[in-house]
Amino acid sequence: MSDTYRTVAGRATTAFEVRGSEFLGHVAPADTVAEAEAFVETVGTEYDDATHNVPAYRVPAGAASERTPGDGVMLREYSDDDGEPGGSAGKPALNVLEKREVRNVVAVVTRYYGGTNLGVGGLARAYSRAVTDALDEAGVIEERPHRRLVVRTGYDDSGTVRGVIESSGAGFDADYDERVRFELRLPTAEVESLVERLNDATSGRVEIDR
Repeated sequence: MSDTYRTVAGRATTAFEVRGSEFLGHVAPADTVAEAEAFVETVGTEYDDATHNVPAYRVPAGAASERTPGDGVMLREYSDDDGEPGGSAGKPALNVLEKREVRNVVAVVTRYYGGTNLGVGGLARAYSRAVTDALDEAGVIEERPHRRLVVRTGYDDSGTVRGVIESSGAGFDADYDERVRFELRLPTAEVESLVERLNDATSGRVEIDR
């Protein structure tokens, strides 16, 4: 269907050995380049003793992030060999994401060198397998394009606003400070309806960033 896309159901990590080298494949959903880069950084920090942490991701770029491929979404596709021989690591990892036709996803393959060179072909197979195994572990699902909204309101209207958001079924986080801030994620097709309901319920006093 043109209004859905394939992505991972959640985060996953898998591991295997090839001739003494240990490979760990990590995948996670990511809706933006910033989220993908944050995951890459998190893995790099957690496995900072590894020989290589090879990233690859396919995520929406810029303002087109909430459009489906059929609507002309621009995907940012990125990979890096992180010190492995050119073309032996990052590209094979990214190729798996492309062949599986998944997007809004980031992968990092961690390698602990085991003392035996695997050659370009051996490395390509290992990095491909690491991403494939991690995708299989995470599970690939059909997802609808989503948007993130930030809703701010005064305390007087906060109960009403929370009730409208809860009735929409959108997942959200609430922060009660000087004003109440709701950050929510909901299908793109439902955004306009929710915005209208929030404005009606508060006589336009609500602030919505989208």
